[in-house]
Amino acid sequence: MGGAPADPLQMKSRINIGVVGLGRMGLEYARFFNSRIAGARLVAVSDIRKEIADAAASELGGVKSYTDYRELVADPNVEAVVVMTPTKLHKEVVVTAAAARKAVFCEKPISLGLEDATAMKSAVDSSGAFFQLGFMRRFDPGYAMAKRKVSEGAIGTPCVFKSSSRDKVRPSLDYLRPENSGGLFIDMGIHDFDLARWFFGEVKSVFSVGGVLAYPEMRDIGDPDNSLTNLTFSDGRIGMVSLSRNGVFGYSIQTEIVGTEGTLMVGRERETPLLVMTKDTIAHDTVPGFYERFEASYVIQLQNFVDNVNRGRRPAITCDDGIAAQKIALAATRSWKEGRVVEL
Repeated sequence: MGGAPADPLQMKSRINIGVVGLGRMGLEYARFFNSRIAGARLVAVSDIRKEIADAAASELGGVKSYTDYRELVADPNVEAVVVMTPTKLHKEVVVTAAAARKAVFCEKPISLGLEDATAMKSAVDSSGAFFQLGFMRRFDPGYAMAKRKVSEGAIGTPCVFKSSSRDKVRPSLDYLRPENSGGLFIDMGIHDFDLARWFFGEVKSVFSVGGVLAYPEMRDIGDPDNSLTNLTFSDGRIGMVSLSRNGVFGYSIQTEIVGTEGTLMVGRERETPLLVMTKDTIAHDTVPGFYERFEASYVIQLQNFVDNVNRGRRPAITCDDGIAAQKIALAATRSWKEGRVVEL
């Protein structure tokens, strides 16, 4: 599935990139491709807001500007399409790009529902287009090193997976609505569920609890602001994922892998390597947000995508990975709503 790029893309020295969707991270990705990713050349951007698309094109050196992503996909100079639209629009862009046999990078989560995700996979499979999904935590130096340590047997046999994700403050109420973002388990937890699979394999069942505990204004949205999800893996090992919209002190991403001969802990709470030590107090700053924590990971991820396409390699993260993580997130959401264990 998406295992080999289309023939014209094999063993290229450079690939021409078009970015669809110029929200905060879409614009940052365009900037990365314009100046920080070897083997890539940004040639086009697209956003339904003409003023945003035109401003980005001007900033980035006069690349082509479109308000209709279909025109960007049809541009013969565009060889790879980077999908940074809202999640609910991923399917239509990916299906169109795959049908045109353009290489595709799609931001996580793959979609809001399994029907769209399955349609995306079918389009990629039938066209043979290259497709890679964006789970940037796998490319974070800390997580990548932890993966190597596990493979080397540094902590014996991993037994327990524990992961937590905390936003400093909640996003906008409009974004938080499940029909827009997918909700807490899909929008935020999808990263943790992907890491759970990456380190421990497939999940057999989940049990979630949660509630609107910090932001009363979220009660009408139909989604929790805090949750805990217990995981049981197919081989009997166990895990837990904690999600919170109110970290307050800062943006916090932590993962712990407990093994028979040791433990790995991934994450950091301090942004600047400085301790301020005064009478009765030792203090440091905190990580302000996701961009500051994972900027390097985004760049490494996109470099991997470009290298895979240019060198004719298989994608690092596939539609199947996205669907598997999505199934866990959907099961966790259902478990929270129904108050029971949900088997996958």
